[in-house]
Amino acid sequence: MSDRYAALKLENQLCFPLYACAKEITRQYKPFLGNIDLTYTQYIAMMVLWENQSIGMKELGETLFLDSGTLTPVLKKLEAKGFITRRRLAGDEREVQVTLTEEGKALQEKALDVPEEMRTCVKLDPEEVKTLYRLLYKLLEGMENAGR
Repeated sequence: MSDRYAALKLENQLCFPLYACAKEITRQYKPFLGNIDLTYTQYIAMMVLWENQSIGMKELGETLFLDSGTLTPVLKKLEAKGFITRRRLAGDEREVQVTLTEEGKALQEKALDVPEEMRTCVKLDPEEVKTLYRLLYKLLEGMENAGR
């Protein structure tokens, strides 16, 4: 391949290692989250709820970068498991409030080991993790600002 097409090589794409790492990290989470009967997407939704106790579905979707078509089935499953409740707001039927149940609060205790279990899968030292975290959020912020 000539240099003219170098920009089209997979190895020169920023998106590919990000995509591959995201898939691999999600795969690595699977056995740990299976122990507490959650998928990765359910887990990140629960993390937001553990912080907030109750949140509007729109705000939850924005926080997680999930559209309502993806988020609704996730929340239905969490509700079926008894971890959350969903109710439409009286003043605005379009808005759904998502609230943690007592079972959902209790699940937080069971999830305490998950972050440490995942740290053993990531072969980076703590300083590298901090640097990666900072760079990823910088990238995300720049992309959000560019999209406005």
